[in-house]
Amino acid sequence: MRPSTALLSITAGGLGVLALWWHDTPPIRGAGEWLTNAGRITGLLAGYVVVIALLLMARIPAIEHGLGTVRLTRWHSMAGRYLVSLAVAHTLLIIWGYALSAHQNLVGQTGILLLSYPDVLMATVALGLFVGIAVISARAARRRLRYETWYHLHFYTYLAIALSFAHQFATGADFMGNPPARLLWSALYIGAAAAVVWYRFATPIRQMFRHRLRVARVVDEAPGIFSVYLVGRHLHELAAEPGQFFRWRFLSRGQWWQSHPYSLSAPPRGSLLRITVKSLGDHSTSLRHIRLGTPVLASGPFGALTPALRRARKVLLLAGGIGITPLRALFEAMPAHPGEITLVYRASSPREAVFKAELDQIARRRGAVIHYLFGPAGSPADPLVGTRLARLIPDLRSHDVYLCGPPGMVSAALAALRRARVPRSRIHTEAFEF
Repeated sequence: MRPSTALLSITAGGLGVLALWWHDTPPIRGAGEWLTNAGRITGLLAGYVVVIALLLMARIPAIEHGLGTVRLTRWHSMAGRYLVSLAVAHTLLIIWGYALSAHQNLVGQTGILLLSYPDVLMATVALGLFVGIAVISARAARRRLRYETWYHLHFYTYLAIALSFAHQFATGADFMGNPPARLLWSALYIGAAAAVVWYRFATPIRQMFRHRLRVARVVDEAPGIFSVYLVGRHLHELAAEPGQFFRWRFLSRGQWWQSHPYSLSAPPRGSLLRITVKSLGDHSTSLRHIRLGTPVLASGPFGALTPALRRARKVLLLAGGIGITPLRALFEAMPAHPGEITLVYRASSPREAVFKAELDQIARRRGAVIHYLFGPAGSPADPLVGTRLARLIPDLRSHDVYLCGPPGMVSAALAALRRARVPRSRIHTEAFEF
């Protein structure tokens, strides 16, 4: 699915929601009715955004591949902010509108709504959950939380959605006397829920029994960095491409309840897959000592950082640190003639350069160019300072650029590429944050 198609579909759905309100709304008189109907509109749109947020997090392959992880993550985050803003606005506008119409003060009207209207108390709990999840998803809060804590707290979203759905049908003026609207709204929610259940839960379990992935061996690559080799059967059916990632769940004690995304660090080969991990937390560190033969549940493949994005004849692969993992797979497998692929690999020191022997061998075999750049950010060897990247790659504007690395490095690289006037449509990146 193209981003433009997705945006058009979302916009059309939003207009349909507004048409539903228009169809069921008699002439509006007085400030109280205006406020109440503004509350109805924001409530309907909040309910619609819930469906969009569910579909964006459902891991539907067409959406994942078409939008890419970076855009998908950004859209899902935006949907969450819109949802909370609309839900809060709905609550305040309804209270205010009802209070004006009933000549009540705001506190008294709030009490009446909570105690006298069906499911309003449940909706209030749902609103509290939505706001709480938005708070822990803020960048400052994310930095203070373990990934596992943040991930599992997000499951309360499903409870909030269930509570808010009951409220919509119990008190929503657009549904109480409109059976076709109730049927269509139910179909939207049931379809989104079915997609979540199928793609997030049923599909990985089905793939586990079909492909029987197991840990074959673990190999150290650099200090604190290691590769996990996995073997299975019928792996060609996964249709995994270089540059993509899976969400991996290792079914051993202490790890089975955690799912983490790791990129393929080599193109799939027959019955073998390889991922490469940097020890950054409890989960990634414990993988270094995973028992051989451990079953693995893999969900995916995901991500759009594949050769299909390429438009130009020449390609620059720009990697920072452990961000080399998906680009190493692309470096080996992306179709190209000698001299058409350049890899710029930035690391803090030669000891931290992962796959150096493999990369050198691939470069010799393919006639590709590699630039290893070592040193701290901002050092003379840093290609992302000033115009150094453009001087290193003189015809940079004629390249497609694949970019992966830590968030700070990605931001600096994007700034350098903008200074070099590389068209945005030729810059392809993948989220490196979980």
